[in-house]
Amino acid sequence: MAKDHGCEFVGLGWQLRLYLAIRPWLQPLMRRLVARRVARGKDHSSRAQEKFGYSTQQRPEGHLVWCHAVGLGEVLALRPLLSAMGKTRPDVHFLVTSTARSSGQVLSQNLPPRVIHQFLPLDGPDFVARFLDHWQPDVSIWSEQDLWPGAICDVFKREIPLVYINARLTKAGFEKRRKLRSGYRNLMQMFKFVAAQDDPTVRYLSCLGAASVQKMASLKPAATPLSVDEGELAALRASIAGRRVWLVASSHAPDEKVALAAHVRVLEADPSALMIVVPREPDRGDELCAALQEAGLRFARRSKGQSLSISQQVFVADTIGELGLWYRLAQIALIGGSYGETEGHNPWEAVTLGCPVLSGPNTDNFASGYELLQERGLAKCIARTSKAPEHLAVQVLQAGCEVQSDQAEALVASAREAIMPLARKLLAMLPNE
Repeated sequence: MAKDHGCEFVGLGWQLRLYLAIRPWLQPLMRRLVARRVARGKDHSSRAQEKFGYSTQQRPEGHLVWCHAVGLGEVLALRPLLSAMGKTRPDVHFLVTSTARSSGQVLSQNLPPRVIHQFLPLDGPDFVARFLDHWQPDVSIWSEQDLWPGAICDVFKREIPLVYINARLTKAGFEKRRKLRSGYRNLMQMFKFVAAQDDPTVRYLSCLGAASVQKMASLKPAATPLSVDEGELAALRASIAGRRVWLVASSHAPDEKVALAAHVRVLEADPSALMIVVPREPDRGDELCAALQEAGLRFARRSKGQSLSISQQVFVADTIGELGLWYRLAQIALIGGSYGETEGHNPWEAVTLGCPVLSGPNTDNFASGYELLQERGLAKCIARTSKAPEHLAVQVLQAGCEVQSDQAEALVASAREAIMPLARKLLAMLPNE
């Protein structure tokens, strides 16, 4: 196919026109960026070529629905939708793209049948053209926040239906995008269907130029439980039998500061208690272990192949893709990102596995989800005060006194039922035979 580095759209704002004009000249920089990331171990050397549109798998015959989400959590949230679409149309295949390295390491174990994962090519025109020439998607679905202007324009030019679902914008995110309003207006008008998770996002996207934004329930409550190695689960359960186990999931330094202080208090009441800490970024394992040493806590480290024993008070699970294991072992979980500026991580992965949820006060990324879970008694917020470690320890020591699995199962079942109309709407965009 001949290269087309121009833009044939009529009426584009100056911001998007400028980006599309300089886009070809950014490609050499993009190549150097990927090479540098591979050298530093931040990208897969075996899959780096996917970032330039070279596909490592063959396109299946028949209709192909392409879905994109930025990272592991966002892609995993698509699973119930992919499952619903796949069950409705067994003849359809799905391509899921992401950008985060961690997503590629985990998704092969957690995706439904007939789903292929690839990394999204960088936003250079040659890279995207190569990707689209190979995969030839019939529908392009973009989820949450990760919109690549060049790729969206290229898809639109090929008359492939574009859909934006599960959209979520914070006020801060909206303010950043409002400075580029003319460019976003152009992009929003290319989508045939736009659906947002909450009322504020509906307003924000409407202000940015999207037409007839619909409100949809978040996909995350409908998530399929994370997978697990049953043999590993059985072995770990045997090694911790009879111990109180609590989890700090997807943690950052501010969460760990509160959790470590809380665990000292938990150990005063229950010396055999075990805290499992899963840092959001496994590369922070050294930093976390240094903090544990300073606190005088005995620990083992998963990434070093160290096994659990009764003498250890903390287990550092600094690996990728094992949250399904840790949620099944814990009696309660503190979801990280909620004591700093991150504004929270997904609580639903814990809920779908029957694990009660605790959080700090900063949960704007999942505000509606936490509000619903708190209403149903499935989550509790521990305020960030000088008493936070003490209050957190109390909740950990009380975990298991109340069983609310029926409430959790009802919420998840309702969310999965709500997905079917969306699945049918998206499938209706496929071309007729």
